[in-house]
Amino acid sequence: MANTPSAKKAARKIERRTEVNRSRRSRVRTFLRKLEDALAAGDATQAQAAFQAAQPELMRAVTKGVIHKNTASRKVSRLAARVRKLSA
Repeated sequence: MANTPSAKKAARKIERRTEVNRSRRSRVRTFLRKLEDALAAGDATQAQAAFQAAQPELMRAVTKGVIHKNTASRKVSRLAARVRKLSA
């Protein structure tokens, strides 16, 4: 347990930051889940719309420091390929 005042403050800050990051990560997962459901259903137009919504959400998570840039780029690339394959 934190003993010094600065350590106690740091613990409080970390707690708040963790809550914000958890919320952002959950939001990204929700968008990805919607896209996965559309892909599983085989609905190309719905998948395209879900992808258009999920892509900026992933990149926003990068700017907020929730996920790494390369991770988001890899996910976007793979999802785009799956959407393209479904549309073809």
